[in-house]
Amino acid sequence: MKKYSLLVFALMCALGSLKAQDTLYIHKAGKVIDKQAIANIDSITFSAPVIPTTGTLADIDGNVYHWIKIGTQTWMVENLKTTKYRTGESISNVTDASLWRNATFGIYCAYNNDASNTSKYGYLYNWNAVIDSRKIAPAGWHIPTDAEWTILANYLIANEYNYDGSTTGNSIAKSLASTTDWTNDSMNGSVGHNLSINNKSGFTGLPSGMRNNNGTFSGLGTGAYWWSSSANSNDMNNWGRGICYYRMDLFSYAPKDCGLSVRCIKD
Repeated sequence: MKKYSLLVFALMCALGSLKAQDTLYIHKAGKVIDKQAIANIDSITFSAPVIPTTGTLADIDGNVYHWIKIGTQTWMVENLKTTKYRTGESISNVTDASLWRNATFGIYCAYNNDASNTSKYGYLYNWNAVIDSRKIAPAGWHIPTDAEWTILANYLIANEYNYDGSTTGNSIAKSLASTTDWTNDSMNGSVGHNLSINNKSGFTGLPSGMRNNNGTFSGLGTGAYWWSSSANSNDMNNWGRGICYYRMDLFSYAPKDCGLSVRCIKD
């Protein structure tokens, strides 16, 4: 029998021996915080506190994001759109393709250098911004490691978030993708097939595209690509993740010299 069950049992026994004129005192940290006459009590109910599974947070720029609990993890529902490090120092906004390609410091940009894309898709950041010690994630949050992305994928697979409800393989992209903005595709189980049944997990991945290593842009409407904070053994790569309109899987996507979106996970 659990400890709280024993406590309830003992309390019920005690109540049974009390008289109507007796008083029940409730203590916390040695102090009486409430008291009730036994005559006024007909039952006692214990309930666990309600733990929220969604909520909001803000970054240093004041941008507000939603978050959602998926398994044991808490993820931001929107892509990051901060223009400052956590210290308050500015991240460099680079629009020129040549400067983007050769930058050795943290930079960001809007897709196609069009600020109107930011509110929906967030900004694209380079690898140097991701690993900068000043941190681009809001306080209490961080850029997910490769291991944390893997935990997310394994949880979704094991809990029937594959498009066909199976618990093996990796066909979870539909459960991560938003129900809007994706290019249509005819293959059953792909992100772009029947958008209305996407986003079972609530992750709400939008096709925000990327900035290529030559400074050009591609993928708006067809792909979503997110950084991880983990570098792999190849100095040119990083263990990011991506989903694409014609694919079913959450796949590894790793070029360090590109501009990708950022999703943060709670510390």
